[in-house]
Amino acid sequence: MQNSRYLVHVDMDAFFAAIEQRDNPKLLGLPVVVGADPKKGKGRGVVSTGSYEARKFGIHSAMPISFAYQRCPQAVFLPVDMEKYAKVSKQIYGIFEKFTPSIEPVGIDEAFLDITGSFHLFGGPLESCRLLKERIKKETQLTASLGLAPTKMAAKIASDLRKPDGLVEVTKEGLLDFLWPLPVEKIWGLGKKSKVAFAECGIKTIGDLARRDMRDIVSLFGKNGEYFWNLAWGRDDRLLQEEAQAKSISNETTFERDTADTDTITGALLALCEKVSQRLRAQGLKARTVTLKVRLKGFDTYTRAVTLQKATNFADIINKETRRLYGNLNVSEKKIRLIGVKVSNFIPADVRDSLFVDTSDEKKEKIHDAIDKIKGKFGENIIHRAASRI
Repeated sequence: MQNSRYLVHVDMDAFFAAIEQRDNPKLLGLPVVVGADPKKGKGRGVVSTGSYEARKFGIHSAMPISFAYQRCPQAVFLPVDMEKYAKVSKQIYGIFEKFTPSIEPVGIDEAFLDITGSFHLFGGPLESCRLLKERIKKETQLTASLGLAPTKMAAKIASDLRKPDGLVEVTKEGLLDFLWPLPVEKIWGLGKKSKVAFAECGIKTIGDLARRDMRDIVSLFGKNGEYFWNLAWGRDDRLLQEEAQAKSISNETTFERDTADTDTITGALLALCEKVSQRLRAQGLKARTVTLKVRLKGFDTYTRAVTLQKATNFADIINKETRRLYGNLNVSEKKIRLIGVKVSNFIPADVRDSLFVDTSDEKKEKIHDAIDKIKGKFGENIIHRAASRI
């Protein structure tokens, strides 16, 4: 087993819903659902977050919003306010930095921290976690659940055991005692097919897996079998990816009604391309690969992608490529439920990937910079291209 490390997994409790309840005390104690408009059970889209009161009705993230309404029509349904949530997230990450410089962002409401080199400043590993929770609650009026463990997988599992406002410590000496009674599906990275295969072999717990001969597991799962078997024995020496960068940036929209109207679809595409372009530029990136996602009325879903000769973060170029991909799909007469745009295969925005300087790019850069500044000062909806519709 690896040398002693002290890793912390921080998971904010019902983050979006908790912020809304904090900002509007009248919502405290009520089932709050943040996500798409339910339209009295006929809405499209999904649940982003449900408060713990809403979860008692079986409502969970990614559930169709219509299902959530059916389970709890008396819930308070609120739209996603990502700008507000991002500001709170930035505040929380600022608190993390007061405890350690070693941080792996996992999401807007979740992160791994390595406090191995800093816990002595706060009275010990567990005391560091207590102080971190107190600081988050004092500065944001929100609660977080923490898992402290010598491995990333154990820290992740531990943070989920006593939600909300929980703190679970797993020591190096007690790691196997902690892991082995747990269901085998708690193992990090285990897919649905692997779960079924383990069940067929009579492997129900992580301990069951650890006690099997590794060669038998490898014969079933190949290299993944060895990986799972080592995790079951607490062997997990993965380091934090402190410079973790998104592998892709995407935006999508679900139409209120399935539509085959060309103007509606192309207008939505342009709006999505603008959003993706702005996010690329905000992160100082350009993308080489553009992907279009189209979901039809019957839930058949198609994706098409193109890799560009020259990376870009210009909305008009991204839009040109998505329009071309859409045209090649030949679904113009079919009704569409959802459409999305994704970019990936990033390079830094200041890196030139062409020997030639395109003067038109310089003009586009100035236009995009101007638009970014206007939106940054006055808000997202203050300016957009004429055909943009979402």
